[in-house]
Amino acid sequence: MPEEAQFYHLLPDRTVQCDLCHHFCRLRQERSGVCSTRLNRGGKLFTLNYGRPATAGADPVEKKPLYHFLPGTRTFSTGTFGCNFTCANCQNHEISQQSGEAVTVPFRSPDSIVEDAIEHNCPSVSYTYNEPTTFAEYALDIMTSARSAGLKNIWISNGYMSDNCLDEVEPLLDATNIDLKSMDDSFYRRICGAFLNPVLKNLKRLSATGIHIEITTLLIPGHSESPDMLKRLAGFIRDELGAETPWHISAFHPEISWKMHDTPQTTPDMLELAYNIGKNAGLLYVYVSGSHQDTLCPGCGKTVIRRRGYNTIRFDSNGRCPDCMKEIVISS
Repeated sequence: MPEEAQFYHLLPDRTVQCDLCHHFCRLRQERSGVCSTRLNRGGKLFTLNYGRPATAGADPVEKKPLYHFLPGTRTFSTGTFGCNFTCANCQNHEISQQSGEAVTVPFRSPDSIVEDAIEHNCPSVSYTYNEPTTFAEYALDIMTSARSAGLKNIWISNGYMSDNCLDEVEPLLDATNIDLKSMDDSFYRRICGAFLNPVLKNLKRLSATGIHIEITTLLIPGHSESPDMLKRLAGFIRDELGAETPWHISAFHPEISWKMHDTPQTTPDMLELAYNIGKNAGLLYVYVSGSHQDTLCPGCGKTVIRRRGYNTIRFDSNGRCPDCMKEIVISS
């Protein structure tokens, strides 16, 4: 049975406003919002994906990607259905664009997720695969159980949650990787069905809390690979989040996208240019899967963490470079 949602308020004529993300959907009776996971039934808002994980299992934490949070460990990952974005480039569209009303997977309690994490020797739980904001009530219950068991909590998110949602999530959140898809609002409106400013605002807020943050940007040819835009994006990370914030640059693969099959694949030259833009902007940790994966000491350039695929070898000495003893930003 659907669970009553936590984040909403009643409007006249039994219309409800969802307060979970920055869409603030207003829903008439028997209507669902942008994410297709919240339904107005008789003037109450119900969440349709509570306890309905689409998938759950242990992954390397580097797969999220997180390179500076518990490196070399596994994280127990779970996600449900639905998303508050409609990204044409989405690579998880089979679950992110699934209607909550069509979900038929078996119920799993929050405690069972944590028990599985412990059984798989995972020191953390990740809320991922689809946007965790859309299953915030379920995520919060798992996070509470995980925190009680001594586990860390990780969100892999588009960063579009409301202040109300963040008020509840922040005290239980240890780390997050947020997609900063572009610095152009037109990209967010055209490709994602959303707006840029809420994401930037939330990134600034999260940075001020001390929660570990890493950023991912997907380079889509013709849409989000412009050098001028990437310079602004790298400058935002440096000035607002800190030069020590890891920036992951990833390649677009049209064959697994939702609606952009005719868009060219990201070239190695595009990835290398973006990497150099990040380094020239003064970012200390810039990563490109397959070419720039190692963590280098920003002081002397020595390899401090070596990555080959998801195989991670650490050479640091208690978070410091073994050669020059410069501190390396690694959270645990």
